Amino acid sequence: MPTAMRTRGVDHAAYVTTRPAETIRFYRDVMGLRTPHVITAKGWGSRPHPDFVHFFFDIGDGDRLAFFYYFGVPEDPEARPPDYHLALHVDTEEELLAWRGRFEEHGVRVIAQIIHETIESIYARDPNGMIIEITRPLRDLTDRDRRDAELSLEALLDSLADDVEPTLETFWRRKAELVAKELDNEVAPDDSADGHTEQEAD
Repeated sequence: MPTAMRTRGVDHAAYVTTRPAETIRFYRDVMGLRTPHVITAKGWGSRPHPDFVHFFFDIGDGDRLAFFYYFGVPEDPEARPPDYHLALHVDTEEELLAWRGRFEEHGVRVIAQIIHETIESIYARDPNGMIIEITRPLRDLTDRDRRDAELSLEALLDSLADDVEPTLETFWRRKAELVAKELDNEVAPDDSADGHTEQEAD
């Protein structure tokens, strides 16, 4: 009997969307799900891959539903990268490497081992060709990550609303504008906050 190994449930299930605005509004606005994290990147690893936004919705108990939106890729399913996948969670680097060893021991090729901002993952394929990801956290997500994710979704929606076809560069520019606006709206220090006020001399 093979040695038992464990994961700690589903980290996320990921799908591709060609309707990102409708998807965001459904899960965020209709269902009220929060967005803990958003990843953006030019390409993926060493192979040719379109630029993308990868956004996550918190569906409870640490589980997340995720979507890829690819810039400049037509709706034709044949033109989309086959990035549907199931990600299983482990807690430590040791567990992640043990899973890599387990796959290799059984002749399963590990496609890649990648660090994505806040997680580290390995990838393999099941007999059906579906990608299986084993992932471990590099750090806990914070309120700052969640606010960054909210601004990313707003920037994506704004980019999609423009007449010009959006690109990752236009998305980044719009997000930079939103971040700058938020920083400008922060309350400036009050000169009288220390309780001292100037009085006219007699």
